[in-house]
Amino acid sequence: MSCETGRTLMDKDDPALAEHVQSCLSCAIGANALYYEAPSGLEEKIRRSLRRETTVPSFWRISAIAASVLLVASFAGNLKLLTSRTSPQQLTARNILSAHIRSLTGTHLLDVTSTDQHTVKPWFNGKVDFSPPVETINGFTLLGGRLEYFDDRPAAALIYGRNKHIINLFTWPSAVRAPEATLTSNGFHMENWTAGGLTFWAVSDLNEAELHQFIALYRTQH
Repeated sequence: MSCETGRTLMDKDDPALAEHVQSCLSCAIGANALYYEAPSGLEEKIRRSLRRETTVPSFWRISAIAASVLLVASFAGNLKLLTSRTSPQQLTARNILSAHIRSLTGTHLLDVTSTDQHTVKPWFNGKVDFSPPVETINGFTLLGGRLEYFDDRPAAALIYGRNKHIINLFTWPSAVRAPEATLTSNGFHMENWTAGGLTFWAVSDLNEAELHQFIALYRTQH
């Protein structure tokens, strides 16, 4: 019996036909399928929905672009605000640390090499417009000096050694008495102070206690 015959005669009370319909997947689906007539206006609703779908993405793209512009503007404003909150002392500390690290990793640690303060001090004559106080410190070896630049002006760097550790002592004239500070960054310790119209910054990877000892001895002689 064919499936078409089974579907045509499926309303008749025939045991053979009933058995065929039960065993034939095609006849079973056809016999049990449900059909509904689409309500009026459904086609028009679908068309209107499709028209809206073609316009919505454009709106969201514009919104996304506008939001991105605002985000970038906000980030730039916050970055400018963050930069403006960095104090001059913090900016100087960054420059001091950078100069110290450059002197350790490069070949320009010393412009003048001497353990004699009477050799190092005169070397700066004509190179800076002040007389840097070069001192001999007990327990710390004077190694020499070099010329540095901070805030577009020359500064003196006095170099001392302690147990294979290097101390850079930077100094330059300053009309402003800056507050003293002790800073630590990436294993380096820094201290700054003002005395006799000069600003001093000492920086080293020595432990903080030894660096403070060096500064205390230096200040008692200056």
